[in-house]
Amino acid sequence: MTYKTILQPSKEVLYKDKGSKFYGYTFPINISEDYKEIIDNLKQKHSKAGHFCFAYQCGIETPYFRTSDDREPSNSAGMPIYGQLQAFDVTNILVVVVRYFGGTKLGVGGLISAYKETAKLSLEASALKTLDILVPYKLCFEYKDLSQVMRIIKKNS
Repeated sequence: MTYKTILQPSKEVLYKDKGSKFYGYTFPINISEDYKEIIDNLKQKHSKAGHFCFAYQCGIETPYFRTSDDREPSNSAGMPIYGQLQAFDVTNILVVVVRYFGGTKLGVGGLISAYKETAKLSLEASALKTLDILVPYKLCFEYKDLSQVMRIIKKNS
């Protein structure tokens, strides 16, 4: 079995719509607690930005996710970002979109489109890797069974 993820953060991408600027980022994460420090760092970098919307997914066999609209209208930012994580079929990734308001309201449809497109551009700018799911096994058997065990392992790769 395999899964897709990233091993390092992406470069910043920029999407503009009616004066608003949307900066997109992707980060590898392994546990859901990783995202808080990343968001805090982005808030320092973009101290004048109005919104820090995100979505992440962690886990392989039983993935779990979280989204945030960060004061944007309900489901206009976090879910469109999460939709791109699903579309790219990736996990253990955090996508953050930082928005600077440009003076013209985009409406809910415009926000959905802008956050979705920025997330897509961010994921396209990422170096996606397909990794094998590695599961360690410990086999306990008597020495007399060694040849039979090795035969089974070799047969099943």
